[in-house]
Order: sequence, then structure tokens, then C-alpha cells
Amino acid sequence: MAAPLVGILSKVGRQVYRPWSMCQHGLRNRSTLPGMSTEQAAASGVSYPPLQTYSEEEGMMREAVKRFAQERIAPFVSKMDEYSHMDAEVINSLFEQGLMGIEIDPEYGGTGSSFFSSILVIEELAKVDASVAVLCDIQNTLINTLFTKLGTAAQKEHYLSRLCTDMVGSFCLSEAESGSDAFSLKTRAVKHKDYYIINGSKMWISNAETAGVFLVMANADPSAGYRGITCFIVDRDTEGLQIGKKENKLGLRASSTCPLNFDNVKVPEKNILGQVGHGYKYAIGMLNEGRIGIAAQMLGLAQGCFDHAVPYTRQRVQFGRRIFDFQGMQHQIAHVATQLEAARLLTYNAARLKEAGRPFIKEACMAKYFTSEVATLTTSKCIEWMGGVGFTKDYPIEKYYRDCKIGTIYEGTTNIQLTTIAKFIDKEFDI
Repeated sequence: MAAPLVGILSKVGRQVYRPWSMCQHGLRNRSTLPGMSTEQAAASGVSYPPLQTYSEEEGMMREAVKRFAQERIAPFVSKMDEYSHMDAEVINSLFEQGLMGIEIDPEYGGTGSSFFSSILVIEELAKVDASVAVLCDIQNTLINTLFTKLGTAAQKEHYLSRLCTDMVGSFCLSEAESGSDAFSLKTRAVKHKDYYIINGSKMWISNAETAGVFLVMANADPSAGYRGITCFIVDRDTEGLQIGKKENKLGLRASSTCPLNFDNVKVPEKNILGQVGHGYKYAIGMLNEGRIGIAAQMLGLAQGCFDHAVPYTRQRVQFGRRIFDFQGMQHQIAHVATQLEAARLLTYNAARLKEAGRPFIKEACMAKYFTSEVATLTTSKCIEWMGGVGFTKDYPIEKYYRDCKIGTIYEGTTNIQLTTIAKFIDKEFDI
């Protein structure tokens, strides 16, 4: 059984070693001396490690999660997909391994690792099951991050310790009439003395079936437009909160997606996360980071599918030759492998930029957009390479194919990503 991540961190002294820490000085030099050439950088001792350079901790974590996914998740994947249900043993094992509190400070029982480590974990989990990966992704890149950045001391003490050990979180933004236009949401929060009354509904809420806490975006001041949007902490057992029937989806079937209804839900003022009217800022910031997580999910999914299909092409014999040996097949496989490598570099670059405190929004959008397209290409080609058996549920290829489609839709559709990228390009050409 894979060792818990806290054990891995103890082996490396719990200090988080980042391979890019060696080039922080280089990053500062590059910002102050933008004309510095590669030769000048080398002469000044500045180093630029490859994007796929892992610290000792990151490398150990990656291998541990890889083993864990194969041993503890893979046996459940087919049944969880068939019955559209996340097995409780899988969820418990994620908590046991420290995978639900990767960046949370050890003070609250977290692993105390880095954002890039979260990305590696999501990628490795998605190679086996994207449904499990998205559960872990939302918990680490959205819920835990919001509590860590915005929570009061009391909120952190109460929720972060639970989110590390036994509580799943859920992020509630989308509504029936506010999808891509997220800030046109209609859910309202009306203040009464020291509490708020929330009324409205949410759609497409991931993790809703198992979540113990919901971060709900509601407008506390409609007259201010989107500047009235506020983030509220709503516990699962709050009176008036109703969790609807989960959606019967094409893919990610083990990941619950449900509508929520808020009928005079009373939330104490102390359950506001951050500041009143700043919810839109928090949502934008978290979704920008979350897109790197989705990129890692699509990357892992595509790589997992590729890793299942290529060995088949090396074993399957037609016309006296392995089908891998046909030039047409080799060219297709090489093309997909190149696309996967490019997707990985885009994803890792966005993650490293974010971790280094540098602008990353354009790169995150590029990574999310490109990995979603690559996942679509890869899974489709893998079915073709495997022929008839690829079209059956006897092999996992068709599941990867179904799971990948959501990548072009959630946390910003492909068109939203392209629009955002174009805006950044336009600004870059301003004189």
C-alpha cells in the first residue's frame, strides 16, 4: 500500500524543496534585466531547470500516488462508473493518504506541500480515474485554497482540520441562467441583524452528494451588481438546504453533480468567507488557479488512455506484423505523443508560474484549452487504434473518451479560454 504523503514529507525533513527555488534569483534578474541573454545568464550563475524537473519531495509524491492509484482506486473504477457512485472506501483512502489537504499547513493536519505537488497528484489520479481526480482537484485548488487565503482563525481551525481528515467541500457558483456569464447569478442573501437569509438555486455542483460544507456565492447587494456577490460558508445540515438528484452524465459518472436549492437558509454573519461584496474577485482568482488543475486532469486522463492503448498496438498482429509496425500507425502514435508532451509542458509551466508568484492567467487558459483538445484527440485515436475492443467496456478506453468531454466545458468553456487568451494578446501589443 502506498505510504501516506505525510510520511513522504517526513522523509525529506518536511521542508518543501522546489526545484525552481534555485532559479528565483534568475527570475528577479530577468525581470530587472529583460535584455539578458542566455550566455549572460549562464555567466552570472543563473540556472533554468527543465520544466519536468522534480524536487525530491515531488518525485516521491508522484511515485507514491501512482502506486496508490493502481492499488487502491483502479479496482473500483469500473463499478463506480457503472453505478454512478463514488465508493466510500476510495474517498476514505484519499483522506488517509493526505491527498485531500495537500497544501494545508500541518498545523491543521495537512500535508504542507506545494501547488505543483497538487497538480502532480491530480495528473496521476486522472491516469486511473478522472472522477477521483476531480474530487481531489476541487478540494485542493478551490475549497482548501479559499479557506486558507480568506478564512478567519476560527474558520480555519474548524474547517481546515476537517477538510484534511473527513470532510469533502463543494464550490457553488453556477446557476441555470448563469453559466459562462457566472456573475449574473440570481441567488440572493438578505441581511437580518447578525445573519443572512439565502434564497435561490445552483446547478452543476460537483461533489454535492458527499460534501459536508458548501462555499456558496450569493448576491448580498443586488443594487451593486456583481460587486454585491459574497461567499458564504453553508454546512450540509443547515435547514433549508436541499440537495437535488444527481445528474445522469455522459462521463465522470462517479463524480456527483447535483442541483442545490436554498429555501430561507439562515447563515450567521460569521460564516461569510472573506469580505462582503468580494465574492466575484475570489471566484475569478480561484477559477484561474483551478484551470491549471483541470489541465492536469485532462493531461493525466489522456496519458492514461495512451498508456493503455499503445501496448495493445505492440501485441496485436495483423497481416503478419504488429499493428504498431505499420508506418501509418507509427505516425499517428508519434503525433499524439508529441501533443501530450506539449500539453504537459503548458500545464507545468502554468503551475510553476503560479507557484513563483508570477502572472499566469493567460498560460493557465492556454493549458486548460490545449489539454482538453489533446484529451479529445488522444482518446478518440486510442479507440481507433484498438478497433472493436476499444469500443467495448471490456477495456477502459471508451470511459476515457466519455470522461474527457467535460474538459471543454467546465471551469470555463473552450471559447471562454480563447477569448481570455485573445484579450491578453491584445494587451501585449499595446504601445
